[in-house]
Amino acid sequence: MQLHFLIGSLIKGSLVIPVMGMLCQVVAKAQTQIDAAPSLNEGGNTRQLERSWNQLNQQLDSLDTLLGPAPALDASDDLRSPELPGRLLRANEPASGSLSDDQSLPDAPLQLPTAQDAAAGGIRAVSLEQAIAIAFRNSPNLEIQRKQIAAQAATVASLSGAYWPTVSVFADTEAFQSGSSTYSPYDNNTYGFGPMFAAQGQGENVALTENGSSVSNSSAGPFYVPAGGSLDAVANGVDAEAGLQLSYAVVDFARTPRVRAAEARLEQFQQQYANQLRALQLEVSEAYYQLQRDEQLVRIRDAVVRTDLIVLEDTLNLKQAGLVPRVDLLRRSATLSIDQEILIQALANRAIARRALWTVMNLPADVTPSAADAITLAPAWPLNLEQSLLAAYDNNPELDAILATRRALALQQNETAAQLLPQLSLFASVGGLASVERLFDLSISGGGCCGSTFLPLEQVAGYDWSVGLAFNWMIFNAGATSNAIKALALQEDAASQAYAATRNQIRLRLERAFLNHEASLAKLVSARRAVGAGKEAFRDSSLRYKTGLSNEVDLSVTQTQLVEALVNRLTATVDVNVTYAKLLRELLPMPRDPELAVPTTITLEGFSSQALGRDAHQRSTR
Repeated sequence: MQLHFLIGSLIKGSLVIPVMGMLCQVVAKAQTQIDAAPSLNEGGNTRQLERSWNQLNQQLDSLDTLLGPAPALDASDDLRSPELPGRLLRANEPASGSLSDDQSLPDAPLQLPTAQDAAAGGIRAVSLEQAIAIAFRNSPNLEIQRKQIAAQAATVASLSGAYWPTVSVFADTEAFQSGSSTYSPYDNNTYGFGPMFAAQGQGENVALTENGSSVSNSSAGPFYVPAGGSLDAVANGVDAEAGLQLSYAVVDFARTPRVRAAEARLEQFQQQYANQLRALQLEVSEAYYQLQRDEQLVRIRDAVVRTDLIVLEDTLNLKQAGLVPRVDLLRRSATLSIDQEILIQALANRAIARRALWTVMNLPADVTPSAADAITLAPAWPLNLEQSLLAAYDNNPELDAILATRRALALQQNETAAQLLPQLSLFASVGGLASVERLFDLSISGGGCCGSTFLPLEQVAGYDWSVGLAFNWMIFNAGATSNAIKALALQEDAASQAYAATRNQIRLRLERAFLNHEASLAKLVSARRAVGAGKEAFRDSSLRYKTGLSNEVDLSVTQTQLVEALVNRLTATVDVNVTYAKLLRELLPMPRDPELAVPTTITLEGFSSQALGRDAHQRSTR
């Protein structure tokens, strides 16, 4: 027994074995006491043990050569602690107050934090329910979903306008001015058009005197143009017209499928919005519970370091009194250093957890959240596994979004196929017109040209109307429509497979959460017993160590067991809450309409376990 105790002390305590000779003497003296016990090696001597220690010593020397020598202690009685980084301490400061609604408003979407915002770190306490409500309001992803729903609703309203006729008003006005010059190189009296085109003296000219008698060949005909005759004139004026136009698709087989496909897309976006609410609830809950865990771990690790300091001080007093060897003091110093390292990492983890919660809440840059709620167990899950699974499938927005996608694709096939059907549309228009034209700067040369009535100022007013039917029937497009329908049908089949894959994923997520929830509850019971036993064991071990009835190794082992029990109890408690939130992610009812209020209490109070049980039984027996 003395040999076993000495070997265990040497293995757990010192890394260098300078007392090989003393060890051999102790082994030789104790040989007579262990003759009845099995030998340590086949030869029945200590050579194998010595070779093992020599090999261990060589390995440690090689490790020291690789890593370099350890820094020498200034004094074995030094109880000083290293200083923590200032930035790490600032990131772990306690909350200076509660987070108000005004302080939780997010920064502008296109705004980047300034140096002042990045340096400022106002830490505010926030509850879990408040964190979920703020995340629902501030989340950029949810805002994207809201914009998509509003845009798709506008698209549905726009397409629904195809059921009504289109009425438009048109009007235009135009001011103009033009100059013209007309020249005829040949005369026009040789075509036999009659005396109206005859030249003077060519034939009888129909002309009447005042008393009604005719005069022959007295002048050329009124429409006669001599060779080389020309006319120059300038005209300007204003034209205007206005009216109504009406068009209506009397027969359009693609109109209804097009509108219903848009409505199915709207439902798809609404279901995705509800599913995003569920996912965000879980994301915020996990971030909050992780922050609670890290904050509690900081308290545990801080308490461990404080305990190490107390034990180290007691060990120093015992060592100065000559009651414990120097190796106990070195061990306690090493234990303190290791626990300080763990505490520093715990502080870093808490700062990171605060930033993770800040991210999912989308808080302004100058605010950092801290957990205000104490760690408490979530309420009991009211459903068994079968009821939970059936309730998760019932009215599930993740599955309903895929079904809406399939409906939209099927309706798009109908819309595309309708392109091959005839279309009939009605059109009508009515309007009026008016114009004013002035003719001036007339100039005649070469005997004149182009005789006509001369109106120095012409005013015209009128109206017109029309009505008709337009028929269109595409009879050939080289298979473009049929191939488009085939592509949509394949997408619909792919959506069916996506439904099956999502259904299986939901079951896996729910069963994993349910089984881990039950396991966490069972581990919590065991961890609580371990904490109780660990506290008593550490208290007894501390008293025994102070009175010399125990050694430092037993004290360290007992302390380690207590710390592990505390951490395990904390982990089990947080795991219970996290798995409860994961179960809620599959069952928690969420609104599809962004205008409706979103529940922030993460419980199943809205469900009736009896009703769900009856419904699950009915569906399982069908």
